[in-house]
Amino acid sequence: MGRQLSVEIIGTDALTSAERALWLEWVAADAAYESPFFHPDFTAIAGEVAPDARLAVLHQGGDVVGFLPHQRRGGAAQPLAAPMNDYHAVIAKPGLVIGLEQAPELTDARSFTATGWAGPAGEGEGRTSARTLLADLSAGWDAYYADRKAKFGKFVRDKERVRRSMERDLGPVRFEANGDLSHFERLIGLKQEQYRRTRRHDIFACGWTVEMLRALLTHKDPAFGARLAVLYAGDRPMAYEIGLRGGAHYHFWVPAYEAEGAKFSPGMLLSMDAMQALSAEGVKLFDFGFEGEAYKKYFCDAERQVWEGAVVEDGLMKAMAGDSSLAQSVRRRWAVIDACETTTIGRVRALGAAASAMATRVRPPPAAGALLAAAICL
Repeated sequence: MGRQLSVEIIGTDALTSAERALWLEWVAADAAYESPFFHPDFTAIAGEVAPDARLAVLHQGGDVVGFLPHQRRGGAAQPLAAPMNDYHAVIAKPGLVIGLEQAPELTDARSFTATGWAGPAGEGEGRTSARTLLADLSAGWDAYYADRKAKFGKFVRDKERVRRSMERDLGPVRFEANGDLSHFERLIGLKQEQYRRTRRHDIFACGWTVEMLRALLTHKDPAFGARLAVLYAGDRPMAYEIGLRGGAHYHFWVPAYEAEGAKFSPGMLLSMDAMQALSAEGVKLFDFGFEGEAYKKYFCDAERQVWEGAVVEDGLMKAMAGDSSLAQSVRRRWAVIDACETTTIGRVRALGAAASAMATRVRPPPAAGALLAAAICL
């Protein structure tokens, strides 16, 4: 391995206190790691429930110089807690740069599929850039809100209006920053209804993803953890959101809202109240994740570039690393299925549902079959 690096693969529960201290030091020293997904406690908690969780520990000259949390699915490796891990990379000492192209070798795998690689991606097919969007709260809520109002006055006034309408029609609007965990099952149920409606793979049907969220929500540490926020109108909950906090960075993660309140934009009102409350608690960045939903442009005034793609061996699986829109679509769908489903029958059923969903949108060319076959081989 280049640069005299050697790798030791250990369990995620085998990290020593000295290694954890190094990890925290490196994360604090580099803005590229400014996300709760890079906190060692995320690896520790997710590693307790994610199937085949592992940690690659990089050594150089006898010293520990990096960590790469991951999970194995047969001969393939993925970021730990995929498909719910929005940022990943090698956590390395300052000055050591490890690219995505090295991930299969570091994890002793035939392939590595990334969806939000925050480090360098290197050269190769199938590695495309993506943007994540953030709200910068470093100047405080009042300054942030005034800036949004100056830039998007119509949008902000509309949200103020619907808040008044919700209060008039349904009762006083209130926000709970650490909502009753009795709402957890309802949030998960709403997300599963959404997946069925949109014909996307249900990432919570496998069970371990739900248990991971539950474990994060019950983790009590002011420096790291998840919380369930709830927006009420009167005594009725209208919107829910699980977010992940690490230091001054908060990641907007798993949102859902009740259909009866849809006309009042309860999810957006919840986001606004969450930002205001978190700003008062010292949060500087509110991360909305990947761009896509149009509403995010009204909230976000900062962005990050990440990379997605599969680094694979030669042969049939090379098709999975292609740059075509079909290859990207298949790769994304398979990455979610492969991460969630750990049994052959589960994967076969999910692939059949995915193929059916793709067919209803557009008739796939013959190459689609080869790409799905390549995915199964991974």
